[in-house]
Amino acid sequence: MPTTTSRDGTTIAFERSGHGPALILVDGALMHRALDEAAGQLVELLAPHLTVLRYDRRGRGESTDRQPFALQREIEDIEALIGEAGGSASLYGISSGAALAMEAAIALPGNVEKLVMYEAPYNSEETAREAWREYRRRLEELLAAGRRGDAVVLFAMLVGMPAEQADELRRMPTWPSWEAVAPTLAYDAAALGEDASVPVERARRVPMPALIMAGGETYPFMHDTARALAAAMPHAEYRVLEGQTRKREGTYKNDLLEGEVKEYDEKGRMISNVRYVAGKPVAP
Repeated sequence: MPTTTSRDGTTIAFERSGHGPALILVDGALMHRALDEAAGQLVELLAPHLTVLRYDRRGRGESTDRQPFALQREIEDIEALIGEAGGSASLYGISSGAALAMEAAIALPGNVEKLVMYEAPYNSEETAREAWREYRRRLEELLAAGRRGDAVVLFAMLVGMPAEQADELRRMPTWPSWEAVAPTLAYDAAALGEDASVPVERARRVPMPALIMAGGETYPFMHDTARALAAAMPHAEYRVLEGQTRKREGTYKNDLLEGEVKEYDEKGRMISNVRYVAGKPVAP
């Protein structure tokens, strides 16, 4: 398995597939290559058109980790991967990985060619901001106490799992893997910020072309977030992937490159309805 070394000496494991312009996939919370089969299927769709670098974020899978953590360390990990790609690449971030991808795009404008964000879970509603601040406080406590499993349950409840399903969650086959990478939940929290509100001012600093997407069947706030990000970025488009949801990580990934895409302006008005195959528009 290929590896690269980040600035602080952390080993980042990755795999390279396909031919063409380089694209780096940035996963969301708890996910890495061994857990995310759907992302592997996405790579198969992308590989005929792009050189895809799929990696384990630090502290996950076959990548190592070093403390103390700072968001800049994960940006440096992406910088090292861009070096492996030849010095420039596009970034494709999913969920909290989209927030990290945006921060990397801002920090590395000379090396990131394009930015794609799918459902970065920012939410500027006051109740959501309060819930996020409480989540971060409690997450820090649990991780400091070594209660990794409780940290995973806390995250699952934040994203909608009823408390009574916690025991069922712990019995899932993937539970040991999630528990092992629980400390990295703090890394995703750092990428989303103090209160996870939509970072409009940060988004204005994204200089390259950007595609901001949300699923047609997702939570309503995801569309508000995507529209706000796209409106703030100088060269961004907002697209809706019809029929896609956030019921579980990975359900939407196979359809990111194939299906009907409705495009909206910053006021929510539909301005096009296009079918895409392999990420390219095709005639109806």
